[in-house]
Amino acid sequence: MNYYEKRDLIISYIKKGEKGKDEYKTGLEMEHFTIDKESLDSYDYFGDKGVGDTLKRLKDMGFSVESEEEGYILGLRHDDVAINLEPAGQFELAIDAKKSLKDLDESYKKIMKDIIPIYEQKGQYLLTLGYHPKTKVRDLNIIPKDRYRYMQEYFLKYGGKTSINMMRGSASVQTAIDFSDEEDFKKKFFVANALSSFMYTLYDNSYIFEGKAYKYRNLRQQIWEYCDPQRTGVYDFAFDDDLSYGKYADKILNTDIIFINKDGEDIYKGATKFSEILDEDSSDKMIFHALSIVFPDVRTKRYIEIRMPDAVPYPYNLSFAALMKGLFYNEENLNKLREEFSNMTYTKCEKLKKDTKYKGFFAKYDGKKVYEWLDYLIALASNGLSDDEKSYLDCIKNLVDEKESLRDKFKKIYDEDPKKAVERFSVNYRLGDIDA
Repeated sequence: MNYYEKRDLIISYIKKGEKGKDEYKTGLEMEHFTIDKESLDSYDYFGDKGVGDTLKRLKDMGFSVESEEEGYILGLRHDDVAINLEPAGQFELAIDAKKSLKDLDESYKKIMKDIIPIYEQKGQYLLTLGYHPKTKVRDLNIIPKDRYRYMQEYFLKYGGKTSINMMRGSASVQTAIDFSDEEDFKKKFFVANALSSFMYTLYDNSYIFEGKAYKYRNLRQQIWEYCDPQRTGVYDFAFDDDLSYGKYADKILNTDIIFINKDGEDIYKGATKFSEILDEDSSDKMIFHALSIVFPDVRTKRYIEIRMPDAVPYPYNLSFAALMKGLFYNEENLNKLREEFSNMTYTKCEKLKKDTKYKGFFAKYDGKKVYEWLDYLIALASNGLSDDEKSYLDCIKNLVDEKESLRDKFKKIYDEDPKKAVERFSVNYRLGDIDA
C-alpha cells in the first residue's frame, strides 16, 4: 500500500462520521479523582480503598463489565454511561451523546446517585479538580492495563517533562460535536482550536501541582504543552487555508503509534510511525486506535472532541457541553466565529497561551481582554440554544462577570481550610444540587 492509499483510508474513516444536521448530538466525558476525606490523599487502583474495589462494588450492583485484564475490572457500563479508568485510576464517566442537554443532565444525575453512596461508605470524595490536591504522581501506581504501561514506557523515553503528570495527575471534562461534511469540519476544527486558550482559561480549576500551590494559570494547558509535542497541544495546520481531512490524516500517519493490539494482545511499538503499521493492519479498529493515541486540544475521529477544560464540578461540567452546542450547532454563530477569528494563526494562538498562563481573564487578544471575549462567546452560545437550555450557561456567566475562575474560588477556600475546599469541589458535596 502506498502513502496515498493509506491516507485515503484515514480520510474515508473520518468521512463516515458525517451526519445530517438533524442528527447532531453532544457527548460528554468527565474525569474524577478518588480522595480520602481525612488525609486528602488520592487513591489509585489497588487495595480495599482503591478504585478497583469501587468497580467491583458497582459490578455487584448490576453494572456490566466491559473491560477486564487478568481478572482486573477496568471498565463498566450501566445504561447509557460507560465507566473507564485513566492511567492512575482517574474515574471517567462517558455519557452517550444526546440531542438534548437535559438528557445529558439526567443521565449524569442518575449515575451519580448510584456511585456516590459507595464513596460515602469508603470515606472518600469523588473529586472534580484538574490536578490532585495533595498526592504526587510518583506515589500513584498505573492501573493494571498493558497499554498504559506501554504509554508510560514510551513517554519516559520520548516524551516531554510533563508527560507523566499528564498520565497520572490530570483530570478533565471533554465534549464531542458532530460535523456534516468536510467544509463544516474545517470550520469547526478551526474555530475549536482558535478557542483553545479561552476554554483553558474559562475552565481553569487547578491550584495545586505536585503538593504545592501553582502560582500561574491554566496548569492543564502547560502540562499538555510539554507532554509530547508531536501529539499534544494545538496542531499548527488547524489554521491553514487548506485544512482538510487529508491534512489530519497526514498528521496521524506521521505520529508514533506507541503500541498496537494484535489478536487481543497489546504489543509495544515505541516510535514506529502509524504509516508503517498500516501495512500490517488497515482495519477500522486500527485506524480508530491511531486517531485515539494522539492528544491534541481538539481531536478528530468520526466526531470532533474538544478537550481543554479541567475537571469541574456540577453544573459547570454541563455548561461546557451547552457552550459548545450553542456555538457550533448554530450555523450563524459558527460563521460569525469563523469570521471573528479569521486572523488567528498558530503563532498568535501560542502567544495567547503564554499570556493567559500569567494573566488569565486579563490577557488580551486582538485588542480585547479574554473576559470580554468570553462574555461575547457565552452570549452568542445562549442565542444558539433553546430557551430551556440557556440556563446551563448561567454558572460560567457568573465566573466571567466576577472575573474569577474556579481555580480562584478553590484557592480562597483552600488557603483557609484545605479539607473544606476539597469537600466543596467533590461530587459528594454537590449531590445537593443534583436532585433529579
